[in-house]
Amino acid sequence: MKKLLLHICCGPCATHVMELLRGEGYDVTGYFYNPNIHPEDEYHARLDAARIVAEITGIRLIEGVYNPAVFFEAVKGLEDEPENGARCTVCYRLRLAETASCAAGLAFDAWASTLTAGPQKKAAVIDPIGLMEGERAGVPFVTGDWKKKDGFRRSCELTREYGIYRQHYCGCVFSLKGRGDDSNNK
Repeated sequence: MKKLLLHICCGPCATHVMELLRGEGYDVTGYFYNPNIHPEDEYHARLDAARIVAEITGIRLIEGVYNPAVFFEAVKGLEDEPENGARCTVCYRLRLAETASCAAGLAFDAWASTLTAGPQKKAAVIDPIGLMEGERAGVPFVTGDWKKKDGFRRSCELTREYGIYRQHYCGCVFSLKGRGDDSNNK
């Protein structure tokens, strides 16, 4: 069985993606690395949801370092970009490069990301980044538009079944402000 490191953006997105990848014969380990999430309370709520999913599904969860300064440095100058613009692409690259590096360092056979499980996330943008970072790290990236074929609906069902937190915005302070709610901007 091939060992796969799965970048987890949040517990809800991990539910169905893990189900699919395990069905394809992968031994999945989760990797929660998201320095973009704001505020810190939100980060911990999403991490707790990922921990619950890992416990329920019986997978190991590796927790990356939470350092928002890394995210803010990466997107410097892109603060006014619209959602799904250049800032998001830089954020995807940041998280996917770190996951590919972790997969290589821990001798995984492959890696993937839950990022394309969300309805607003474009596999046409994310998958090429994953493929490039996988090639750079020497570990193949498993592509997938996980929201397709009722994938998003299935993740919603599993989220309710597991009783876990489902967030209401992408994660960064800019996506929160884009919703017209910056009350959590601490």
